[in-house]
Amino acid sequence: MRVPDDELLQLERELGLFLRRAHASSSTIARRVHPELDASAYELLALIERTPGVRASDLAAYIGVGRGTMSRQLARLTGLGLVDRVPDPDDFRGQLLSLSAVGRSSFEAAQVARRAFLSRALEAWGPDQISSLTEQLGRLNRDLAAAWTVDRSAVER
Repeated sequence: MRVPDDELLQLERELGLFLRRAHASSSTIARRVHPELDASAYELLALIERTPGVRASDLAAYIGVGRGTMSRQLARLTGLGLVDRVPDPDDFRGQLLSLSAVGRSSFEAAQVARRAFLSRALEAWGPDQISSLTEQLGRLNRDLAAAWTVDRSAVER
């Protein structure tokens, strides 16, 4: 079933506005972690927090960036004292990443602030509405990732 162009245009507008607002919010929350942290680095910290012991190459593949980009971002986070690296016992070239004690404490405080913001923003929503939105956003993220993979594969051929 084909979605009408005007519906896709409206979806694009709403997603664009949502992404701009989310980026502004993430920038504010990131500065709570560290004054020199940018929004994209906050999301990287969230991934490391959820998967302690993750390798940089796995993070790069998951996010869809090159190893060089990931290496620069991680160097910045390590330099700010937010991330620890330890040698990977299974691969002498690799390193395993986790939040440092300072990184964990700062990140957790920022998460509390972010959840309080979301709670205020969604206070008129019911639990079923929030659950439905969460489910639909998850589906959207999966479908976008699949489409991105297909598009990248076609371009790289």
